[in-house]
Amino acid sequence: MALAGAIKEQARALGFDAVGIACVDPARLPASQTLFDRLTTWLHRGYHGVMTWMGRMPEKRADPRLVLPGCRSIISVGINYLTDHRADERPGHGRIARYAWGTDYHTVMGNRLQRLERQIRTLAPEAVTRSYVDTGPVMEKAWAERAGLGWIGKHSNLVSAQYGSWLLLGEILTTLDLEPDEPATDLCGSCTLCIQACPTDAITEPYVVDATRCISYLTIELRDEQTAIPDDLAAKLGNRIFGCDDCLDVCPFNLRASCTTEPAFQPTNVTLAPRLADLARCSDKTFAATFHDSPIRRARHQGFLRNVRIALQNQRLSP
Repeated sequence: MALAGAIKEQARALGFDAVGIACVDPARLPASQTLFDRLTTWLHRGYHGVMTWMGRMPEKRADPRLVLPGCRSIISVGINYLTDHRADERPGHGRIARYAWGTDYHTVMGNRLQRLERQIRTLAPEAVTRSYVDTGPVMEKAWAERAGLGWIGKHSNLVSAQYGSWLLLGEILTTLDLEPDEPATDLCGSCTLCIQACPTDAITEPYVVDATRCISYLTIELRDEQTAIPDDLAAKLGNRIFGCDDCLDVCPFNLRASCTTEPAFQPTNVTLAPRLADLARCSDKTFAATFHDSPIRRARHQGFLRNVRIALQNQRLSP
């Protein structure tokens, strides 16, 4: 208990807003709801689309002990990225998902997780650790739920009673046997606002998202000009040029969420009010310079320009 408390204290001192610990023990999982079952069912439906890495060795993705031999605990952390700014959506402007308004969270969280790993090894020299921020075969939302950070909502994103839907997640796998936290309780109840809000009907049933219809997938993972977004879905993108917050915006738990004080997640003029006409003329060199420390790089130059052109077309067709 003392070691778990010390690690949490260090995590908060490093700027993590939420931290919890989950025990890696498959025996505690209901047989019908194991991570492996949920993942393979989703994969068999083809909901991962071109994200082929999701289908590689699903047994490893579902069992952290195959990622880090001897893994006994997962330390899940979260950083609040909600700012008190509002996107400028006047005609001629695009919309970028809030998590991409500031500095790339992979860098921000990754650096802090490495520092936390070093502090853990100072507290417990025998510890073996491995950290990830979206980059490893770890089902981070499921483990964050089990660590008590929040619950997986009907939109498949984590929801925190304190921070709403605005937590960026990371985790440290460790061989330490740490005192676990109580898993979070699902508080969605009968609410279906996120399902109703999805412009492309990507939430096929509560807690299940068909990524191939999700605007975040369409504008980020389908990166090449040659990989066309179907016309019926392109028309529903509206002015969204990178990601989508619609299912998050309507969640009632976001009404009470507080804003972050983290400077790294504050928006720039480009991300808060992206002018479509200017972005449509953006060269490869300008794209690289403008978004060199931004998550927007993931869309790549061609994919981003395609998104901008679709947004311009949608605005011309708007009544």
